[in-house]
Amino acid sequence: MIPLRDRNPTRRTPIVTWALIGACFAAFALELSVTASGGDAALESFFRRWGAVPADITAALRAGDYLGQATIGMVSSMFLHGSWLHLLGNMLFLWIFGNNVEDRLGSVAFAAFYLVGGLAAALTQVVIDPTSRVPLVGASGAIAAALGAYIVLFPGARILSLVFLGFFYQLLEVPALVVLGYWFVLQLASGFGALGAETAQGGVAFFAHIGGFVLGVVVGVILRVGGAGTARRGPALGPMG
Repeated sequence: MIPLRDRNPTRRTPIVTWALIGACFAAFALELSVTASGGDAALESFFRRWGAVPADITAALRAGDYLGQATIGMVSSMFLHGSWLHLLGNMLFLWIFGNNVEDRLGSVAFAAFYLVGGLAAALTQVVIDPTSRVPLVGASGAIAAALGAYIVLFPGARILSLVFLGFFYQLLEVPALVVLGYWFVLQLASGFGALGAETAQGGVAFFAHIGGFVLGVVVGVILRVGGAGTARRGPALGPMG
């Protein structure tokens, strides 16, 4: 099941969502430049420096080094991607679901939420695999936080999705609760299935997704309980994700 767009209009321009997408594409352009000048070895070195390396983060936190290169890598890693497919897939999810969460939170609060979601995601993976030296790169942990908030705030929103039925596929409008619930179950199954192996290998850190999503759900519940995540005000004039 691949989401393509939602039918959930926004009231204002999602400035932060657009800025995050632009920053990720700019960072990928830098990666291409690094590869062009130094090859794959240079890119691997770049990822080790600017990605989130669990072993380095573990050592830094134990030493009380909270603003060193290792912890800064948890932020910079949110803008790096390992391939075009990795980048485009993440940006599709960010655009579909991030703009509505930004619309509900407001741009400044959404920027902070996105950052905290990405940090929570990285730290979850560090807890699961604290000695791994495989750099974590990608926006998916922070985006997972947006997905978690979305499923709580807009569970009935219709998501136009490409649904595969064996060798066949069909375009269907599916409730967000089903689309994102299915996505989260896949992360759980894949994450727990990878326990005992090197969980960050293969380019997918499933527990980072799980940690980000859970944080987003918690924030979404707080918003709904507080009344900030329920009623819409005025006509929906903005773009649709």
